[in-house]
Amino acid sequence: MADFSDAMRITSSGMRAQAARLRHVSENIANADTPGYHRKTISFAAEMEAGQATGAVQSGRMRLDRSELDQIYDPSHPMADADGNYDGSNVNLLIEIADAREAQRSYEANLKLFDQVRQMSTSLMDLLRR
Repeated sequence: MADFSDAMRITSSGMRAQAARLRHVSENIANADTPGYHRKTISFAAEMEAGQATGAVQSGRMRLDRSELDQIYDPSHPMADADGNYDGSNVNLLIEIADAREAQRSYEANLKLFDQVRQMSTSLMDLLRR
C-alpha cells in the first residue's frame, strides 16, 4: 500500500506544481496590456528527502522576466515621456497560451495517473476482502 500512497503523493505534487504554473500564466495574460509589467515565470525542482530524490516535484520561486519592455508610442498616454513613448509589458500572448496549454495537459496527465492509482488500490482492497 505504501507504493500506492507514494504514487498518489507524486502525482498530486505534479498537479500542484502545474496549478501554480497556470496561475502565473493567467496573471501574465491578464496583465499583458499593463504598462511596465514584467512577465512572471516559475521553475520546478525535484523534491528531496534525506538527500534522495522522492520522485515528487515542487514549484520553485517565482521570477520576473527581465527582458526589455516594449516601447509604445502614444503621446497622449499619461505615462509617456517627452518623446511620446512609454514602457509596455514583455508578455508575449502566443508564448503564454502555449505555456497554458502545456500546463493544462501536464495537469491532466497527472490527474489520469492519480485516478489509475486510485482505481488499482480500490481493486486491490476488493480482492483482499474476498
